[in-house]
Amino acid sequence: MITGSQIRMARHHLRWTAKQLAEKAEVGLSTVQRMESVDGVPPSNKPNLKAVRMALEEAGIEFIEENGGGPGLRLRK
Repeated sequence: MITGSQIRMARHHLRWTAKQLAEKAEVGLSTVQRMESVDGVPPSNKPNLKAVRMALEEAGIEFIEENGGGPGLRLRK
């Protein structure tokens, strides 16, 4: 599961606007904004969260799960 803060970080790293992410994930802009408004797991349905994650992963983002240092991300090689 990804967090709102990971979504914000990933979008920033890709230099995408919230609107660009919404378009690439085929979800509403308000959905992306709502997801990013929390630091933990976003208050969203699973298909929308999956669509956002897939759009970011297709752009080269790799999500790192909680491992004692907190969840994070990196660019895929």
